Amino acid sequence: MAEFETGNVSLYLIDPTKLGAEFSPHRSAIAFRVPDVEEARRKLEEAGVGFQGETLDTGVCHMAFFEDPDGNALMLHRRYAPHAD
Repeated sequence: MAEFETGNVSLYLIDPTKLGAEFSPHRSAIAFRVPDVEEARRKLEEAGVGFQGETLDTGVCHMAFFEDPDGNALMLHRRYAPHAD
């Protein structure tokens, strides 16, 4: 997995087959960096947004996946571990 931070937007590239998922084009989530994933998720859920599964803790970041009304893949994201040099 490669991750690129560009200001307040994080872009990442993954091979979903290495995560046990089938490859499907155009389904990579756009990540929104937030100060607190659980707080942002709670607010969105209160507004009626449904999430796909539980919030993930990868050991370096928290991620929560959802879709916009048109079905575009989106994610709340917060990196909490320092980048390795």
